[in-house]
Amino acid sequence: MKKKERYDLILEHFREKMPLVTTELDFGSTFQLLVAVVLSAQCTDKRINQVTPDLFAHYPDAQSMAKAEEEDIFEWIRSVSYPNAKAKHLVEMARVLMEKFNGEVPSTLDELLTLPGVGRKTANVIQSVAFGKATLAVDTHVFRVAHRLGLVSKSDNTPYKVEMALTKYIPEEDIPNAHHWLLLHGRYVCTARKPHCEKCEIEKYCAKIIS
Repeated sequence: MKKKERYDLILEHFREKMPLVTTELDFGSTFQLLVAVVLSAQCTDKRINQVTPDLFAHYPDAQSMAKAEEEDIFEWIRSVSYPNAKAKHLVEMARVLMEKFNGEVPSTLDELLTLPGVGRKTANVIQSVAFGKATLAVDTHVFRVAHRLGLVSKSDNTPYKVEMALTKYIPEEDIPNAHHWLLLHGRYVCTARKPHCEKCEIEKYCAKIIS
């Protein structure tokens, strides 16, 4: 099966089965989305959604969080992975937002990358979910599923290479959704340790079935 044909079949499946899709993180503003995405690194969305209601009740925006100390934030996020580092990043990030962006989350990649704790994956999520841009964040789920399905080659061995390979073949209008399609497929079907191939509706297009 040619790569373009595989893309066409898989994308058509997702368009039909998951036309309305977005992040599973709970948030009430772009700032809160940014905080949630930073917290979600190497942690489940379920855990983050348990933590953020109380965190946002005390620090709903950049202005309030910029006035906090790291130990204040730590108390609300201590159950997430790497709470010390994330508390430091969140306080510093809020302060940079106040100093450079008037408390508003910027929309461009270059500006987002100036924020403490924000890397390319996080920046792409924010651009896509908050601003509707055609950016595709590559996390561990997207990376794994893209390789297993045969959407990328073995030489695409970094998140950036996978991102470039995927965006080459995925139509621009599908790119914001494609991140969630692949992520959710990896989270619930094509899981890391034991993929549930028996309930996978796109197994017939998978690279392990058709090379």
